[in-house]
Amino acid sequence: MVVAEDRTLSAPEAKGDERARPQDARRPADVPALPPATNASAAAPERKPERGARPTRLGSRSVLGVRIDATDYDEAADRILAMAESGGGMTCVTSVHPVIEARDDPTFARVLNGADLVTPDGVPIVWSLRALGIPEATRVYGPDLTPHVCLDAAERGIPVGFYGGTPAVLDALIARLADEVPGLQVAFAVAPPMSDAPISADERVVQAIADSGVGVLFVGLGCPKQERFMAAYRDEVDCALVGVGAAFDFLAGVKAQAPAWMQRAGLEWLFRLASEPRRLFWRYARIVPRFAILMSLQVVAHWWRGRGAR
Repeated sequence: MVVAEDRTLSAPEAKGDERARPQDARRPADVPALPPATNASAAAPERKPERGARPTRLGSRSVLGVRIDATDYDEAADRILAMAESGGGMTCVTSVHPVIEARDDPTFARVLNGADLVTPDGVPIVWSLRALGIPEATRVYGPDLTPHVCLDAAERGIPVGFYGGTPAVLDALIARLADEVPGLQVAFAVAPPMSDAPISADERVVQAIADSGVGVLFVGLGCPKQERFMAAYRDEVDCALVGVGAAFDFLAGVKAQAPAWMQRAGLEWLFRLASEPRRLFWRYARIVPRFAILMSLQVVAHWWRGRGAR
């Protein structure tokens, strides 16, 4: 089901613990969220000439063939809101999983490398950037980036939207933002049906996004679906698209986040595996050892080339 909404979030009333309720909700006709593609190879459409990746303050590195931009929350939020104000763009919040997917699928690699901004979502990605010559690299984590962008968007009067999750997750997410980000305008809230069909832009979805007036659309479909969704729609819509993975579930309180010490130690994957072993065991068995081995080889090669250049 697709629900587009125009909500302005205000601080809760002082009386009791009642939450402030969104005002003036609009519910247009349902439109399909993930229509089948007529051509699966169209996963990375031609980019508009006025858009494109620009160097971040700390620069970028190729991590197993994927460009990762070393940035921080302030710079990333500024870039995303600049995209919203200048006609749109695409931001991928990237961990080990997308990097390995890109290594196995050249079309997906083109999707990631064609993004306007690719942030280091996972701690192992941050370690990789540091090992490749950017010691100041820090994490830009989807569940933390989302409220950071929302706070800045509220200050600038830029409406935001959410595409992904379930109706219950979106309700809980928006209720939390009502508490934490007074004045935020939520213009679009979509809980699409589950589908494994290839993704292509659908005019009814494009029109629903355009009618909402959303400036920043957070996409929480999981890898690689959310990246392919953004690639298919980026040249059809005028908003900034930001793929944030499981951030909706974490911020809504549906899934628990790893303790801070596990995140700092790069063990978030182990916490998630323990929480969802049936769903994640084979995924992590496939990607974690491969990333560790391949990235170690890349770092050694980088070190050896640097040694030879002295």
